[in-house]
Amino acid sequence: MTEFIRKRAANAKNDILSGLTVALALVPEAVAFAFVAGVDPLVGLYAAFMIGLITSVFGGRPGMISGATGALAVVMVALVAKGNAMGAEGEQLGLYYLFATVILMGFIQMLAGVFKLGKFVRLIPHPVMMGFVNGLAIVIFLSQLGMFKDGNGYWFTGGKLWIMLGLVALTMGIMIGLPKLTKKLPEALIAILVVSGIVIFGNLDVATVGSFIRDGGGEGLKGGLPQFQTDIFSKVPFSWETIKFIGPYALILAAIGLIESLMTLNLIDDLTETRGNTNRECLAQGGANIVTGFFGGMGGCAMIGQSIINIKGGGRGRLSGIVAALALLAFILFASGLIEQVPIAALVGVMFMVVIGTFAWSSFRIMNKIPRTDLFVLILVSGLTVLFDLAIAVIAGVIVSALVFSWENAKRIRARKRMREDGTKIYEIWGPLFFGSITAFNEKFDVKNDPDHVEIDFVESRVSDHSAIEAIFALVNKYKDAGKSVKLKHLSEDCKILLYKSSPMFRDVIVEAIDDPRYHLAENPEAFTKGLGEYNL
Repeated sequence: MTEFIRKRAANAKNDILSGLTVALALVPEAVAFAFVAGVDPLVGLYAAFMIGLITSVFGGRPGMISGATGALAVVMVALVAKGNAMGAEGEQLGLYYLFATVILMGFIQMLAGVFKLGKFVRLIPHPVMMGFVNGLAIVIFLSQLGMFKDGNGYWFTGGKLWIMLGLVALTMGIMIGLPKLTKKLPEALIAILVVSGIVIFGNLDVATVGSFIRDGGGEGLKGGLPQFQTDIFSKVPFSWETIKFIGPYALILAAIGLIESLMTLNLIDDLTETRGNTNRECLAQGGANIVTGFFGGMGGCAMIGQSIINIKGGGRGRLSGIVAALALLAFILFASGLIEQVPIAALVGVMFMVVIGTFAWSSFRIMNKIPRTDLFVLILVSGLTVLFDLAIAVIAGVIVSALVFSWENAKRIRARKRMREDGTKIYEIWGPLFFGSITAFNEKFDVKNDPDHVEIDFVESRVSDHSAIEAIFALVNKYKDAGKSVKLKHLSEDCKILLYKSSPMFRDVIVEAIDDPRYHLAENPEAFTKGLGEYNL
C-alpha cells in the first residue's frame, strides 16, 4: 500500500501542473466550438468541465482529456438551426433539442460499452490510424488560423500581424528550448505565463481570451455552476416525431464521439506504452454526455490536442484530468478576469506545438516502403478528415482496407492437381475460401473432363463463410449431375455441420476417417504443443 501511494504521489506534481496547462488550453477551444455550434460559450465550457471530470474519474484511459470538440460541433450546427426554426424567435428551442440529442447520444454510447463494442477499434488498420492523426493535425492547424483574424473576419495586417507571429514564435521557442534546460517545469504552462506577462506588462494591443469571447457575441467568461435544465421536459416533447428528428443526429454524434475517443485512446496507449480499457471508456463517455446534456452542456468526446499536451507535460494519472476540469470550473467561477487576459497568441503557439507533435512525420519517410494500397488509404483518410469529419474518414478507410485485404486473399486460392494409381483425381486446395475467392475456386475444376472419381482435399484451406459453403454445395451437385463420384476431405467441423444440415447427401460425400497427422495437429492445438515439446523447441 505504501508503495502504491508513493508511486502515485511521485507523479502528483506533474499531474497537477499539466492539468493546469490543459485547463488554459481548454478555454478558447471550448468557446470556439460553442460558437461553431451556434450556442453560448458557457454551454461549451460547462461541457468541457463535466465531460472532462467524469471521464477522468471513470474512463478507461488515465491521462486522456475529454471535452467539447470541433468534430461534434460541426454536426450540431444544423441541429441547433433546425431546432430554432421550430420554435418562436428568441426561444432558443434549438438549444434544448441539442441537450436532448446529447442525452440520447450518451445512452447510445453506453450501450456500445455494455455490448463491449469498444474492442472493434482493433480492426482499424495502422494506415487508417496514421491518416487519422495526420488529418486531425491539419484540422487543428487550420482551426488556429482563424485566430489570425479580427472580429469582422479580416486577416491581421501590418504591426498587429507581426506582433501575433512574434508571440506565437516565442511561445513555441520556450516550449522547444525549456526542456533542454530542465524537465522539471511544464513548458506549455511556463510559455503561457511568460507571454501573458509580456502582453500585460507591455500593454500590447493583442487579441485575448476575453476579446475573443466578446467578438463572438458572448458577454464574457464569468458564469455560475451548471444548472439542471428542467426546461428540457417542457420544451422538447417526448414523442415519436422528436425521436425521428434527434435520432439520426444522436447516432452520428455517438459514432463520431466514440471513434475519436477510442482512436485517441489508442494513440495515448502508444505514447505511454500502457493499455487502456475501451469498453470502460465507452461507458464513461456515454455517462458523461448524459450528465452534461441534463446540466446544460453541448456534449463532447476525447480531445487529441489537449490529451497530447497533458501527456507531454507529464500528466499520466486520473488526477491530471480531474485538475484540468476543476481548474476550468474555477476559472469560470473565480478567475474569469485573469483568464480573459491570456493572449490568444500564447494558446495558438501551444496548439501549433500540438500539431507538430501529432502529425506522423514518419509517414513521409515510409511512403516508398509500404504497399501502394496502404499509402492510398493513409492519404484518403487524411483528406476525408480535413474535408468532412472523422467518422466518414475512418469508416471509409476501414472499408477500403477491408476490400484490399479481401482482394489480396481472393487471389491466393490455389489447387494442386494429381492422379492416383486407381484413376482418382485429387484436388488439393490451398488458401482461404470465402466470398472473394469463390470465382477463382470454381475455375480450378473441370467437371466435364474429370474422371469418374474425384477427391477434394481442404487440409491447406479454410472455409470461411456461408458463400464458401454454397460454392462447395454447388460444386458437389455439378459432379453429381455429371454422374461422377466426389469426396470431400479435411473440412472443418463447423463447415461439416452446416453441410450436413443443408443436405443429407453430404453424409456420403464427406470423408470422416482422417489419417493425415497434419490435420489432427491443426484440429488439436494441445497435441501440436505436445509434439513441439518432444522436439525440445
